[in-house]
Amino acid sequence: MSEPTSDPGETRTREQGEPNGQLWLSGIVSVIGLWITVSPFVYETAATIEWNNWIVGAAIFLLAGYNFYRIYTAHPTSAGVMSLVALLGLWAIVAPFAIDGQFAIDGLEAAAQGLVWSNIVSGLLSALLAAYVTYAAGSEVRTGAPTGTR
Repeated sequence: MSEPTSDPGETRTREQGEPNGQLWLSGIVSVIGLWITVSPFVYETAATIEWNNWIVGAAIFLLAGYNFYRIYTAHPTSAGVMSLVALLGLWAIVAPFAIDGQFAIDGLEAAAQGLVWSNIVSGLLSALLAAYVTYAAGSEVRTGAPTGTR
């Protein structure tokens, strides 16, 4: 009779089958966060949205980078961190409208329109990718756990 090789409470790590896709998706989301941080330097905009992009972009960059590091060092994906990143991505979409009070993109200058669209696309991509990583991390089954448990 062979003995189990893993602890019943242990989750899968990268060496044990942690999907490599979660590692790279976390890295991509981190780079998107970096883009959100530097985008006010590319596009001309108001100071309030600049501060928002610096803070939200840096938070996305650091949190997704932290998750990348966790997976890279054979720790399980942090679903809580990536859930926060998904929420920050949604905020990046809404922020230009909530902060400046401009709901009509047509009325903005061309440079400001570029930043708004950059935030919408970057926020949407980061929210969707982070949500997927969160979903994939939550759907992992513990190795050695009894059937029907998570």
